Amino acid sequence: MTIDAARDTPGRHGDPAELAAAIGARFERLPLCRWQVMVRLVVGAVTFFEAFDQLLIAYALPELRAEWHLGTTQVTALMTVGSVGMLVGALVSGRLADRIGRVKVIAGCIALSGLCNLALILCTSPEPFMALRFVQGMAIGGEVPIAATFIAEITRAHHRGRFVLLYELVFPAGLTAGALLAAWLVPVLGWRWVFGLAAVPGLLCLVLARCVPESPRWLADHGRHEEALATMASIERKVEKITGAPLPAPAPAPPVRPAAAGKGGLRELLSGRYGRRTLVIGALWFTGYFANYGITSWLPTIYKDHFGLGLSTALFYSTVTSCAGLAGCLVVALTVDRVGRRNTVIWCMAAAALCLLLLGLTAGDSASSVLIWTSLAAVFLFGSNICLYLYTPELFPTRIRALGSSVGGAANRLGVILGPVVVGAIYAGGAMGTVFVTLAVVAVAGSLVAAAWAEETSGRTLEDMAP
Repeated sequence: MTIDAARDTPGRHGDPAELAAAIGARFERLPLCRWQVMVRLVVGAVTFFEAFDQLLIAYALPELRAEWHLGTTQVTALMTVGSVGMLVGALVSGRLADRIGRVKVIAGCIALSGLCNLALILCTSPEPFMALRFVQGMAIGGEVPIAATFIAEITRAHHRGRFVLLYELVFPAGLTAGALLAAWLVPVLGWRWVFGLAAVPGLLCLVLARCVPESPRWLADHGRHEEALATMASIERKVEKITGAPLPAPAPAPPVRPAAAGKGGLRELLSGRYGRRTLVIGALWFTGYFANYGITSWLPTIYKDHFGLGLSTALFYSTVTSCAGLAGCLVVALTVDRVGRRNTVIWCMAAAALCLLLLGLTAGDSASSVLIWTSLAAVFLFGSNICLYLYTPELFPTRIRALGSSVGGAANRLGVILGPVVVGAIYAGGAMGTVFVTLAVVAVAGSLVAAAWAEETSGRTLEDMAP
């Protein structure tokens, strides 16, 4: 089928939902080629550097504490204000991306984060520094769920899980790169130079605006029919040029169900079928990241204070656990299309709970046992959590997809904030075994929620799953 013929897609001047369904059918015929990989690399680079920015504060704090004579309360505020900003950013960005477009929000977030890095190097006291970290946190928290939404919208159902999750690996890779680079540069150049260098990737907003088209599904859903068709035709021409072969005819677009007439917005997100999905997704994001960060944030302290290990050994053991988690992410990325989203979350959360329960019942009788069992738990927790970046956008229609993803991002941030707080309170009481049993209970709760109410989306188009 030629591109010109494809431009006569039914629904060109009709209902936006009909056109969106037809464009979805045209995406389903696109073979995976260099075009999708290019878009994934550009958007992935943005996500990579947002992750890089998130971690810099941890390595700048020792110098900041000495330079500004900070007390414990101020240090805690500097550490957490970014996470609070990320929670706010996740909530705001979803509504914004559903209104003005995915690419504009992603580009705006990376530009804002870069400007904040430039401003941070000029700070001479903690108050403006915290204000800027809050704003930067909003940018980071806003970019990540919207980028996942966009990648899902330009990917066909076949092998969508592998494609999206291999993209999502850039965030933990950015965290790792940030840790390595900051650990090397801060002692040599100082914290201001590191934040200055981190501002340079803000220029990626220009690359993004030039090289990455807006989601045709979003354009169609907003009644911008000519733009949607022109963008889709441009993508098809690029794919045909890369593959050197004409595209097959698209399958007939599925009939638009009555539910597709929804008006969108928070009201639709919290009612009917999407209301239940929102509650399920929120619970899965919260329990997964509560358990994940409850473990990883306190491991160095547990190794150092409870077992008397040296700082370098404690940090090495903690890094091993994080690397095990990355391995779990890769395994899930390669298998999620065969195993399914629902089964991945159910069994990964259950397996993580079992590891944590066994560790809790033995009360962590040695540092090596904590290393082994927390590393195994991290394999499953990281794997389950990365699956949610794929699963969440699949559950909502285009008109509220970014908003639904942002609710997941906000629940993620709540778990990231509360997990370490609860674990710290329990650990302060001296009950280390109770720490791991508590995290096991939280992971079991996530597994049971998925088993009872999660829906399978593997192999289904976005329009079929969420009309």
